[in-house]
Amino acid sequence: MTPPRIVVFDLDGTLVDTAPDLINALNFVLDREGMPPLPLASARNLIGAGARKLIERGLEAGGGTVTVGELDRMMRDFIDYYAEHIADESRPFEGLEAALDDLEGRGYRFAVCTNKLEWLSKLLLERLGLTRRFAAICGADTFGVAKPDPAILHQTVARAGGRSAASVMVGDSGTDIGAARRAGISVVGVSFGYTDVPLADLKPDRLIGHMNDLPEAVESLMKSM
Repeated sequence: MTPPRIVVFDLDGTLVDTAPDLINALNFVLDREGMPPLPLASARNLIGAGARKLIERGLEAGGGTVTVGELDRMMRDFIDYYAEHIADESRPFEGLEAALDDLEGRGYRFAVCTNKLEWLSKLLLERLGLTRRFAAICGADTFGVAKPDPAILHQTVARAGGRSAASVMVGDSGTDIGAARRAGISVVGVSFGYTDVPLADLKPDRLIGHMNDLPEAVESLMKSM
């Protein structure tokens, strides 16, 4: 039996616009430290390498420094707050469900490969009614490695029942493109996510500005394999 073709998605900034809830959680933690809040418009590009890195970047942007122990405490506070507010304002990007319906009709299977913690990823997707869409939902703690390490991508594909050679990655940042490149997997970049570097500069195999364009981008890459 031929293994299914897999489309592996990043989560934050690719499937779901999570920036409002993530930055609200970050500002909750910063406020506890007596630091001013960061505006969403400029802070959204701090997202992409997991919660700990988001806090570190937030502290750096606000000019604050903390010890490792203090950072650990802030991380716990962040996770507790974020889990309670994970889908207050987070929403799937426009056109996502129609794109998934299209690709599913063409025989594709879907997986999530994110640097978010696995349980938070599953909680978010469950709250948004998207869990059933994905054959595998894997986070930075699932296999003990995080993007851009290619191992997390290979193992996510395997957990979804596919082969890396018949898979495509979809992401919004250098972390995603780096993981795909290292894994030898073609990658579609989305220009509406979170990155401090223009995604076109990172040269994904395809670049889209709306989910409506995803099915044809994925198909063109699969046909070229």
